[in-house]
Amino acid sequence: MRQAAPSMVDEWRKAAAFMRHPSLEETERLDRPLTLLARIFALDMIVMLGLITAASIAVAFGVYLPKTALAGMEFTSIIILGVVVAAPVFEELLFRSWLSGRLAHIAALVAALVGLGGAILTHASAPIVAAILAIVGLIVAFCALVSLNKRPPMRWFVRAYPGIFWFAALSFALVHLFNFDALSDWRSLAILLPLVLPQFVLGALLGYVRVQVGLWAAMLLHAAHNSVAVSLAALSALAQ
Repeated sequence: MRQAAPSMVDEWRKAAAFMRHPSLEETERLDRPLTLLARIFALDMIVMLGLITAASIAVAFGVYLPKTALAGMEFTSIIILGVVVAAPVFEELLFRSWLSGRLAHIAALVAALVGLGGAILTHASAPIVAAILAIVGLIVAFCALVSLNKRPPMRWFVRAYPGIFWFAALSFALVHLFNFDALSDWRSLAILLPLVLPQFVLGALLGYVRVQVGLWAAMLLHAAHNSVAVSLAALSALAQ
């Protein structure tokens, strides 16, 4: 059984070493996964505090920062559940479930996406067909997980892993550009790209947790991060 790092700082150093060269080396099960999770969450909060401070200083000097989708939002129970529960589960499945490099996880994700995508495209004209496509996609995904799960990570995936890891983190960050209403054309990217730096950092930390502990841990860390974000946005709205 693999031992957790002796201290929080040691865990951060280990994470930094992983970021320098992400890899899929086979390791034994971690003995204290929640300890690692808490340490990485603390690191996430420290980084986010630094970025929020930098943004506040920029605003104080007259720099205009576009508002995010959370700004001015009415935080109903449905919205909170969507941001804190649904979004972390869906986004981790989409961006990090396949980071294991196992054929089972990649095939399951593709099958589920094809089925659900077909259901979305046909639900208005043929709701029965849409339901069948969604169910078949999920069944195929489940079968892929059961039948292929014992296979080790694919060799080409392991060799290309550093690029794949950072591609996942970058893709995760770029998707959050759509949180800004100011995304009107390609010229606005120069302004908005620095604003998704928090998502890029979060994506890297989530990828590390996914590799070191598992997908469930990445979902939990993501949910904790979003909980803090929603809380800060709600407090900001009350203060105005």
